[in-house]
Amino acid sequence: MTNIVHMKISPLLLLVPALLGAQGSADWPLYGGTTDNTRYSTLAQISPRNVKQLKLAWSYETHDEFKGSEMQSNPIVIDGTMYLTSPRLRVVALDAATGKERWSFDPTFGKPSTQRFRHRGVTVSGDRLFFTHRNWLWCLDRRTGQPIQAFGDSGRVDLRKGLERPIEGVSISASTPGVVFEDLFIIGSTVAESLPSSPGDIRAYDLTTGELRWTFHTIPHPGEFGYETWSPESYRINGGTNVWAGLTVDHTLGMVFGATGSASYDFYGVNRIGDNLFANTILALDARTGKRVWHFQGIKHDLWDLDFPAPPALVTVRHGGKPVDALAQVTKTGHIWLLDRRTGTPLFPVAERKVPASELDGEQASPTQHLPLKPPALVRQTLTEDILTTRTPAAHAGALKIFRQYTSRGLFAPPAKGGTIIYPGVDGGAEWGGVAYDPESSLLYVNVNEMPWLIRMVPRSDKSLYESNCASCHKTDRTGTPGSIPGLVDIGKRLTREELTSIIRLGRGRMPGFAGSLDNGATTDLVNFLMTGHDVAETAGTNPNYLKYRNDGISIFLDPDGYPAIKPPWGTLNAVDLNTGTIRWRIPFGEYPTLAAKGLKNTGTDSYGGPVVTANGLLFIAATTYDKKIRAFDKLTGTLLWEAALPASGNATPSLYMVNGREYVVIVCGGGKNDAPSGGSVVAFALP
Repeated sequence: MTNIVHMKISPLLLLVPALLGAQGSADWPLYGGTTDNTRYSTLAQISPRNVKQLKLAWSYETHDEFKGSEMQSNPIVIDGTMYLTSPRLRVVALDAATGKERWSFDPTFGKPSTQRFRHRGVTVSGDRLFFTHRNWLWCLDRRTGQPIQAFGDSGRVDLRKGLERPIEGVSISASTPGVVFEDLFIIGSTVAESLPSSPGDIRAYDLTTGELRWTFHTIPHPGEFGYETWSPESYRINGGTNVWAGLTVDHTLGMVFGATGSASYDFYGVNRIGDNLFANTILALDARTGKRVWHFQGIKHDLWDLDFPAPPALVTVRHGGKPVDALAQVTKTGHIWLLDRRTGTPLFPVAERKVPASELDGEQASPTQHLPLKPPALVRQTLTEDILTTRTPAAHAGALKIFRQYTSRGLFAPPAKGGTIIYPGVDGGAEWGGVAYDPESSLLYVNVNEMPWLIRMVPRSDKSLYESNCASCHKTDRTGTPGSIPGLVDIGKRLTREELTSIIRLGRGRMPGFAGSLDNGATTDLVNFLMTGHDVAETAGTNPNYLKYRNDGISIFLDPDGYPAIKPPWGTLNAVDLNTGTIRWRIPFGEYPTLAAKGLKNTGTDSYGGPVVTANGLLFIAATTYDKKIRAFDKLTGTLLWEAALPASGNATPSLYMVNGREYVVIVCGGGKNDAPSGGSVVAFALP
């Protein structure tokens, strides 16, 4: 494991928190617990023998939840104080032993919106706390919660600056905390997945001043390595290729690792012909300079939104009879890439596969893709009729009807006009919660989703989007009905793009939300039409963001009753031996309470958030979307040892820490995923 810097506790004690336990405290000092992103703890007060005695120690209510909101924060604990972000992105500091609020900071200064944020917490370095809100990187005094005026512009830096795009057209935020290396704060970003989009540059800022110190262009500029793998103007037009899931630092090697997402637009890449380095790529950069050390591209010319969904985990495994410092990267396809940390060379054999061509005009899908032969995929790879749901005859018939309206040609079949099933899906395989790794057993723990997704490509027309979704109420000419239904002519004079986007997604008053039927791209096109009154096709000759096709929504493939349209398991928890590349154990993870009440238990569900493993034999994880539980398993067998009900789904990663000689397990309970009820609670458990 690697050293920790810029902390008030020593690196040795951080890496062996059980020693700190003898003195009465042990921190969870950064996102993922340790710099290697293995979510591993040596705290031992809670053990397999007494874990059943865990009780609620304290809870805290943010009172920030609203319909559709989420809270994914992994709480940071340092010197007895806990730091986290709420559903409305307030930063909150709590007494870690009691849950009593010490301070909170509202970056909106009393004007919060109901736009849904997905945010995973804060970064603490010394007496400074860093977090993001919209396009702002804030620096607070962690003792008082007040902005540090000497950082940037009165305590904040505008992330829109320095991207070499007109600032008024840049939309950027960061959902995952940045990392610290020496005197640098290094961060990825969250950007739009449709066009227009911002580039996903990785950037390093001075910890003290907020000055931009280096930038790595994930879409290469002319003269940079990889430029020829894009269309000539891609560096000006395309976006994405962003490290949205977080970075990992090896302080000994002086390297920072990130895994990027797909390029924008996700599903039709006619204006980005080529393999598209560094999209869908594991990157190793010199942490001091941002220079590329090595790269490994997992998917060429992604057309399926198969981002690398989690930060790399730095592990040491036995390979070829000797220990090897490696990097483990999970994927949405259910595969695990295990690479030599110094060189990026795969440690297990890799197969190159021929894949189908695209039928869309101008599209040039990569003719081949590669996959690791070990470990085996953790989810099924092709959807066929024989694995459609048989939960009831009606459910099977409904699923079969939809299945036959689409094509299902397996992994890497490009989206088509007639409709395509993406399986493993956009939220399939591993998710942003990442992994836990046990160095004693070399077991990697990962929860995965079994989710087919439906997509159909259609000729792009903003006007048709409006007519099919809005005109029945607001009229074709957008005049509405005075006194009853508001008109939308000149709506841009009354609402910002962000406000209009939020209303379309979440609804307002009598208007329903369209988050379930309009994806980000369709929503962006609809907003463009409402703001300008013009169909994007009218500007095809002059608009660099114009593409002939868009997707007609993208959705999870569900049966008529709203359950997954395939046979269980719908989600599993897995232990993978990284020395041998084999699965040690696998269990269904989660269940639907409504089905369990009818006797259909242990089906598994989708899950968001990751596990934490302990040296003395426990695996803690919440994450499941519908049953609102946190669980503890035997890390070597997968046997359930303890579970507790939560006020809302804990779609986050737990933190383990000790204060005043007492060990705690804490989870935030935000819910809100896939129509689950939203929450805003923080819940801590401890032994009596």
